[in-house]
Amino acid sequence: MLDKIQTLDTKLFIYLNGLGSENFDGLWLIITKQIYWTPLFLLLFYIIFKKLGTKQSLYLLLFVAVLLVFTDQITNLFKNGFQRLRPCNNPEINTIIRIVQSRKSFSFFSGHAANTMAVATFLYLIFKKDFKYFGLLFLWPLIFAYSRIYLGLHYPIDIISGYFCGAILGYLMFKLYRIAQKRNFSVKLKK
Repeated sequence: MLDKIQTLDTKLFIYLNGLGSENFDGLWLIITKQIYWTPLFLLLFYIIFKKLGTKQSLYLLLFVAVLLVFTDQITNLFKNGFQRLRPCNNPEINTIIRIVQSRKSFSFFSGHAANTMAVATFLYLIFKKDFKYFGLLFLWPLIFAYSRIYLGLHYPIDIISGYFCGAILGYLMFKLYRIAQKRNFSVKLKK
């Protein structure tokens, strides 16, 4: 069963990766670098700051930082545990796929997918009632993670697993954030 899933995963990767074109390689190299997402991050910070104020915004950003560190460490644990070769390093397919970028680390699961989905889930759960179209935030992890397939760095299962892990961790961090907020609020009331 696992072999069949891996075969389907590889075939889907080859198909999706093959949709690429040299004309768009530069665009996807830009999309895959987090630094180029800075305008989105600044917009999110502005929205958060306007809604929560300085102190609460910094408090929320502390939770985001912890979430990213925790997600990143779990991703590394899985990558080093499973040691699945990236498509670009897989000798069975690396001669027939488009390799736009190469990495030496392992593939399963995608840290880009996990981190972006974790943050998107966390922020969405906090602000979904405040902003009508805040669900559009999930376009960020979709586009960002697809870039990893396009470049030849991750299989679709790596992306889906990263999304799954990120969504769970984002949800759990949201629950911790709410608990911490209630404790802080009740401590202030007692004073």
